Amino acid sequence: MKILVVDDHALVREGLRQVLKGLDEQVEVLQAGNCAQAYVLAREHTDLNLVLLDYHLPDQNGLDALGVLAEHHPELPVILLSGSANIGIMRQVMQSGAFGFVTKSSLSDELLNAVRTVLNGDVYIPPQLSQSRVTTAEATTARSQLTQRQQLVLKCLLDGMSNRDIAEQLFLAEETVKSHVTAILRHFEVQNRTQAVVAATRVGYRSGTQN
Repeated sequence: MKILVVDDHALVREGLRQVLKGLDEQVEVLQAGNCAQAYVLAREHTDLNLVLLDYHLPDQNGLDALGVLAEHHPELPVILLSGSANIGIMRQVMQSGAFGFVTKSSLSDELLNAVRTVLNGDVYIPPQLSQSRVTTAEATTARSQLTQRQQLVLKCLLDGMSNRDIAEQLFLAEETVKSHVTAILRHFEVQNRTQAVVAATRVGYRSGTQN
């Protein structure tokens, strides 16, 4: 397992490295002090499993860096770290493509829980965000951010199709479908397919059999 930690404070990086050893003593933790170094490491290590990315970095905003990583490494999950517990920032981060958000004031167990969740292919919703209400306007915004392919996958989910069925229907690899499903969960700020179907229905999506 290989994880990249991006933070401009060496002590924070080392602390995260020690915490991540709680996953597996053999975990390899790469470290970058800024975005430029992170991009180089992401190119050189194509077998990265996860990136822990600080929200405030000296050479680029964490949200912008998230976009760059998503563009060049679309299958690489990223968890944002921040000293702020602002709900607005959390929501913006999750809607921008992060697989999770963890505040730096969190206990080690929460970070490990977030990492395990994401490594298992799910999206980690911070407790503060899951406890807040998502407005209709915000849900509509999330809907508008789905790509055309993701909307096709979502309609298949509404029809109750499995990942294998969706792959056959849309002529995609199952891993690609899994990636799209994860993105859909992230956009609707939910943790499973059933919740995604409910959220999608609330903002106007209908199954293919209903169109």
